[in-house]
Amino acid sequence: MSAATAAPAATSPFTVLIPARMASSRLPDKPLADIAGLPMVVRVARRAAQSAATRVVVAADDARILQACAAHGVQAIMTRPNHASGSDRLAEACVQLGLVGDDIVVNVQGDEPLMDPALINAVAGLLHARPEASMGTAAHAIASLADVANPNVVKVVLDAHGLAHYFSRAPIPFARDHVGTAWWQGAAQAAAPGVAALAGFAPLRHIGIYSYRAGFLRQFPQLAPAPTEAVEALEQLRALWHGHRIAVHIADKAPGPGVDTPEDLERVRALLG
Repeated sequence: MSAATAAPAATSPFTVLIPARMASSRLPDKPLADIAGLPMVVRVARRAAQSAATRVVVAADDARILQACAAHGVQAIMTRPNHASGSDRLAEACVQLGLVGDDIVVNVQGDEPLMDPALINAVAGLLHARPEASMGTAAHAIASLADVANPNVVKVVLDAHGLAHYFSRAPIPFARDHVGTAWWQGAAQAAAPGVAALAGFAPLRHIGIYSYRAGFLRQFPQLAPAPTEAVEALEQLRALWHGHRIAVHIADKAPGPGVDTPEDLERVRALLG
C-alpha cells in the first residue's frame, strides 16, 4: 500500500453527477441496457443515491435517457450531444444546476452499476479534507504483475501527502533492477536486496471516479490540453500539467466491474440478476 492515508467520509454536502451518452462503439445504447429489469443508468443512479450525496443527477445527451430516468424517479438534465468528454458534459451540468466555487461534485461514470456508495463518500470527503486539491480520485494496490504491465490498467504514483505525482498506462513506478518480478510482494522482497525497504509500498491502480470543486470543473474545458494527456490518453493529466493538485483515496479493494462490452454486461447481469 501507499504511505497515503484513507480519506474521511464526506461531511459536507455534495452532488453526484452521472454523465450518460448513447453512442458507444462496443455497446450501442449502453445507458439503457437492461440489468435485472432496470436501465443501467438507473442502476447507477440508485447506487449513488445510497451515498451521502444531497442529490444525484444524470447528465444525458439523448431524450431517451431522460425518459428512462423520469420513469424511475431519477433526476436528469439534457446536455449538448457534441461534448468531447465526460468532464465537458459535467461542466455544462454545473452551469445548469448553479454549482459554483467550492461546491463539491462527484463524477460517477454511467457504466458503473456496482459502484460502492462508501467509495463515493470517501472521494467526496477528500476535497473537504484537502483544501489545496482541485480534484480527488481513488486507487487500490495492484496484486498481479500482469496488471502492472497491462496498458489498460492505469497506474498512479503518489507523493508523501497522498497527492498524485503522475498517472500512466506504463508500469510506474518502474523497478529498474527487478524487471519481470512482483518486487513489492514478500517473496520478491526477500530475494531482492534493497527492495525490502519498500515494504508496504505497492503499485497503485487508478479507479475512475473523480470529485471536483465546481469552480474548477467549470474552468476545466477551457484549459489547453496537455501533451502528456494526448500521449497517454488520460484526461486527468491536463489538471496536473496546469499545476492543479489531485488528492487520492486508497481503497481496500477494487470496485465492482464496470460495463464496456457485451461480455461485461453479461457478467454484471449475472451478479445482479
